[in-house]
Amino acid sequence: MGMIRRWPVSSSALRSVGYDPQTWTLEVEFESGAVYRYLDVEPLDVEAMFAADSMGAYLNEEIKPHYEAVQVEL
Repeated sequence: MGMIRRWPVSSSALRSVGYDPQTWTLEVEFESGAVYRYLDVEPLDVEAMFAADSMGAYLNEEIKPHYEAVQVEL
């Protein structure tokens, strides 16, 4: 899988977020610098995360429990 472009976000837990709608891959960079890809994430879940009051809370409650994650090697 190639690079996914990420955009800075306003969040205390997340530094940047990107999404590839062709592969349904959500890429998240945490404030710690760790980068994870969440696989087969439905577009509606990504839209809901961006619209949430807390993107970090939405990620923890709705993305992490339901989608496989892989850490990206830097």
